Amino acid sequence: MSDQRPIPTAAGRAASDERIETPATHEVATWQHRYGDALLGVFGTPKTVLVRGEGVYVWDADGTRYLDLLAGIAVNALGHAHPTLTGAIGAQLATLGHVSNFFATPTQVALAERLLTRTGAPEGSRVFFTNSGTEANEAAFKIARRNRGEDGRRTRIIALEGSFHGRTMGALALTSKAAYREPFEPLPGGVEFVPAGDLAALEAAFAADGEGGPDASTVAAVFLELVQGEGGVLPLPEGYLARARELTSAHGALLIVDEVQTGMGRTGHWLALQDPALGGGVVPDVVTLAKGLGGGFPIGAVVTYGERGSHLLSPGQHGTTFGGNPVAAAAALATIGVIERDDLLASVTAVGEHIRSQVRGMAGEGPLVTGVRGAGLLIGVQLAADVAAQVTDLAQRDGFIVNAVSPSVVRLAPPLVITREQVQPFLDWLRDLNADPASRGVRLPTADDLPTDDLPTYEEPR
Repeated sequence: MSDQRPIPTAAGRAASDERIETPATHEVATWQHRYGDALLGVFGTPKTVLVRGEGVYVWDADGTRYLDLLAGIAVNALGHAHPTLTGAIGAQLATLGHVSNFFATPTQVALAERLLTRTGAPEGSRVFFTNSGTEANEAAFKIARRNRGEDGRRTRIIALEGSFHGRTMGALALTSKAAYREPFEPLPGGVEFVPAGDLAALEAAFAADGEGGPDASTVAAVFLELVQGEGGVLPLPEGYLARARELTSAHGALLIVDEVQTGMGRTGHWLALQDPALGGGVVPDVVTLAKGLGGGFPIGAVVTYGERGSHLLSPGQHGTTFGGNPVAAAAALATIGVIERDDLLASVTAVGEHIRSQVRGMAGEGPLVTGVRGAGLLIGVQLAADVAAQVTDLAQRDGFIVNAVSPSVVRLAPPLVITREQVQPFLDWLRDLNADPASRGVRLPTADDLPTDDLPTYEEPR
């Protein structure tokens, strides 16, 4: 399938004679070879080379069209080349592109105010802007380090097994996967991991301080994700967050919630914290954001809730060159504006439930799909065996971009603008694959292969 239509640009929408032509003389393999010769090989060989996008679709250098069900890993909230977003970026860049942090801009201030409103932050809350999620978590790590108490006793930070908070050194210290951590040790110390969802383990981490109360506590903060996206789209069980809030409040520790992947409408709410099944009305001390905040333009943010967390960092103790850049702030304001204007939170809820309902039904129809979980448009499809990478490759060959987030889980995180009609071809494809995976070369374990009696089954925890 080939399509060599020109790449839409912001200027092109205003003046149809201004277009950038899709490269017709270069194929994917050529670009992959050049990539390997020019870029550091930390990502391996790219699966393909994309040259343009429009709405929920992207095209590669060979002209093949794909339905983008990953959105740059939950980043492209408005899809590709959204006219409101590209127009806002172009207009701001043509007006004022960058200033140092010696100065402020109206877009920066307006975005901070809008975030405080949309996140439900109380009086006294503040915002710090970064360029990415890992930088937001670095800033939150430093805030946690400042919560030492009057005698400096609070030096321990509790994080969860299965967590992913980033790859810079501080954020990596909070990330549990050994393969990510071990090549770079020693990492910043004082971080302890407890099993995700295990309240007894979390309580035991605080019990080590005895009954001395907040002044005697050695725990500075608890870091967690309400849905562990990189851990397999695993939501924390109901009640866990509320108990974490009780423990942190009683011991003078901060509750820091990483909403880098779940925030800005991804779960059908501005924050997963606002989802009754995930957040339950709990008010944290710090929230980190990024990914969908800028609709594809790099930006992250730290929101500190109330006076306490907002004054732990003093002038000179943290900073950034590009954080709060007016172009990034304009992109985020435009993204928020479209979500509001087009009522995308309701659409995310409805389309997400449509996807999960159909996938849930597949669990009894064939041997491949065993369950589904997630919230809104952050969805994990559980498979019967460690064949997620193979399923992802098959999907790409047939025009669908998804992600093998773990050996047995395929992640869907499409643009928030996707419709039921647009996602249906993938659901039909998955149903066909589930009915007869062997015909596509997907071999599942047989009874003779398995040491246990039954394959695990999974139910959506909502």
